[in-house]
Amino acid sequence: MSKVAINGVEINYKVTGEGEQVLLILNGIMMSVTSWTNMTPIYNKAGYKVINVDFRDQGESGASPEDYDNTQHVSDLKGLLDYLEIKECNIMGISYGGQVAMLFALKYPEMVKGLILANTISRLTNYLAAIGASWDEAAKLKDGEKFFKLAMPLIYSDTFYEKNEKWLKDRVKIFGKILTDQWFERYLRLSSSLNNYDISELIGDIKAPTLVIASDKDVVTPYEELHLIHKKIPNSKFVVIPEAGHASCYEKTDEFNLLVVGFLGIHR
Repeated sequence: MSKVAINGVEINYKVTGEGEQVLLILNGIMMSVTSWTNMTPIYNKAGYKVINVDFRDQGESGASPEDYDNTQHVSDLKGLLDYLEIKECNIMGISYGGQVAMLFALKYPEMVKGLILANTISRLTNYLAAIGASWDEAAKLKDGEKFFKLAMPLIYSDTFYEKNEKWLKDRVKIFGKILTDQWFERYLRLSSSLNNYDISELIGDIKAPTLVIASDKDVVTPYEELHLIHKKIPNSKFVVIPEAGHASCYEKTDEFNLLVVGFLGIHR
């Protein structure tokens, strides 16, 4: 992994693969570059140079000196791509990363070859705002185990919980060890960047070929919100992953990767 100073903040990124085509991956709010460790080699094998990146206040990137809205990440990403001399790329964003991906596609359409939007939203609904507020309250406790126990039941489906009890209990312990006070402070800044977010009337201007991935048991970004994105973006494709919640890339990894690689291959 490498770091470069962009807009006054150190941005952490990782480049793998030698393909001529580039895939930029944008994290969900609680994810980081390392969250994609098991999936990136699959995209590399399919012939793509992959760029993983941590947003400011995320993973190994630096902390922001002040509050911001999520358009700040668009500016940071533009700076990173310019630094890497990349003029065009495919972008995949999941959840929070999907929001940033749409914002980037609207501002820099000439740089986006293809767009994959998974388990994301084009507007902050009252329901999602309430979920976010509950996660913020959990984060303010600055207790990793409690945060996991309070937040995760909404992220993973009931099907996943029934089949992965030991894994989830182990994750509780891991979160208790790795989530520091600084992590929670950074998370709260990321979360506050969503205030007043609504681009649902703008995304019709996105021109890049787009794949929209929903999950039938996602309560954080429900099927209806993903279908709204699909209806708004011209000529987009819409797929629903069955028996999966918000974390579709973990719950149904093989299906998720097959959709990604297949879509990229069609529009290569």
